[in-house]
Amino acid sequence: MQHHYQDLISLFDQVFFKQYNTRLIKGGDEPLYAPADETCAFHQIIFAHGYYASAFHEIAHWCQAGEKRRLLEDFGYWYIPDGRNEKQQKKFEQVEVIPQAIEWAFNVAAQRKFHTSADNLNGYQGDLSGFKAKVYQQVLIFIENGFPPRAQQFIEALTNFYQTPYPLTVIQFGENVGNSEKEHEYETF
Repeated sequence: MQHHYQDLISLFDQVFFKQYNTRLIKGGDEPLYAPADETCAFHQIIFAHGYYASAFHEIAHWCQAGEKRRLLEDFGYWYIPDGRNEKQQKKFEQVEVIPQAIEWAFNVAAQRKFHTSADNLNGYQGDLSGFKAKVYQQVLIFIENGFPPRAQQFIEALTNFYQTPYPLTVIQFGENVGNSEKEHEYETF
């Protein structure tokens, strides 16, 4: 199946632009969420290099963010880059469980492999399988209780576009696991 980042941009715009004044934008090296300001009349979810994984990850953060956080650059979070120590990495993983569970659902809906990412290649590695298990447990909770509303809207749009069976089921997530952390970061489409 062909995956083109332009399709994601178009789908996101169709689903969210009118109601949320937010657009998905292909960027450069670093992803960023930029709220509307005097230089841009709409909010921007900027994803890295046209990578699907980056787009899905940034959209997942946006789907989780509340109204006040969506008015702050990068939702008001301070990001500690690659090279985190053990304490910093554990905190990073704690706040990444929900967005990565949403991101996993986007990948299932688009019929793509998902790769959890500890995003710390030059720092403390921790328990990668334990982190992946926490993300999977969150997926199960979402399947049972429902995804956040904006995430659910985008999942529906993706399943319709990619002709994926809907609603998503636990079985689909078992078939959608990737093995390589690095592959997650460097895919291109």
